[in-house]
Amino acid sequence: MSGVNIQLFAVELGDALKFTSTLNAINRVANAVFPFSKDSFPNDSITSERAKLIYDWVLTLGKNKPANWKGLLIQFCKNITPEGDKEAVDKLLTESGIGSLYDNSETKDFFSRGFHQEVTKHAQKLYEQGNYFHSVFEVCKAYNKRVKEKSNSSLDGFKLMMDVWGCDRGVLKITECNSETDKNVQDGIMFLSSGLMRAIRNPTGHEPAIEWPISKTDCLDILSFLSFLFRKLEEAVYYKP
Repeated sequence: MSGVNIQLFAVELGDALKFTSTLNAINRVANAVFPFSKDSFPNDSITSERAKLIYDWVLTLGKNKPANWKGLLIQFCKNITPEGDKEAVDKLLTESGIGSLYDNSETKDFFSRGFHQEVTKHAQKLYEQGNYFHSVFEVCKAYNKRVKEKSNSSLDGFKLMMDVWGCDRGVLKITECNSETDKNVQDGIMFLSSGLMRAIRNPTGHEPAIEWPISKTDCLDILSFLSFLFRKLEEAVYYKP
């Protein structure tokens, strides 16, 4: 890490994100990106729990010194940084001599949407390769899988979504399903999720990509839709039948 003051960078990154990041997101991203466990590095000057967590992860990276450390650090920064903070974090990375969040125009377009972490995890590499069809397909599969896991259901696709999200029999609730508005919102998520399976996942799962092309614009819009659904899934409470 010659020429890079990794400790100073860790402090500044934590300070930049201490109000907008979350402990859960930081740990989730770090565990997905870094091939090692976190160590603790005492620093009495850091009072924010989130800033200290970022500090510890970055210094653990510095301690382990993998050959591709810059790429890992940029990936970590990309995925924990909210859209409104990306310009400031990119400036930190470039001024520290590490790199940039925006390696190419594809990356910039992708991260400008502020996708949910699950979307970024499953779609980013394929999207940057221009593989829009499979980028969408992978995230659809991931959403289907996460819904199955959270609902403890053996169903799949359209039937899964219609069963677990409904007001009457569904086990995943984002509203109390008492008022008319509650019911409309809850059933709306059910229909949006089931529609996703019919209109997007099934065609990408069964049709050849060359016969069912997905444009860059459509890809980004579909991924934004999936990002919305993933956030609703995070909010959902499981009710044991």
